[in-house]
Amino acid sequence: QVQLVESGGGFVQPGGSLRLTCTFSGSIFNFYNMGWYRQAPGKQRELVASIISGGSKNYADFVKGRFTIARDNAKSTVYLQMNSLKPEDTAVYYCNAAYLKVVFWGQGTQVTVSS
Repeated sequence: QVQLVESGGGFVQPGGSLRLTCTFSGSIFNFYNMGWYRQAPGKQRELVASIISGGSKNYADFVKGRFTIARDNAKSTVYLQMNSLKPEDTAVYYCNAAYLKVVFWGQGTQVTVSS
């Protein structure tokens, strides 16, 4: 069974940076497409960024130029570097792993951006 453990969330002032980490275990990481999603209170969960097994990346328009997704296959880990954070980035951020039609989710990590 795949397990995803997120870390790195916290409180940051506007304009600050955080790096989220998602550690994957329980299967062959290289097979999986990985993604970061977020959910703010009262809103639907939305895609932030994704990186497929081959390395191609995709970003939501609202984070382009500010966030960077990366994966380290040797460490079975995916990262989300978040720069120039805004109050509207406040949400619970979830790691996602997908292979064929099977999807797994982490437990989420809270990111709060406030002055």
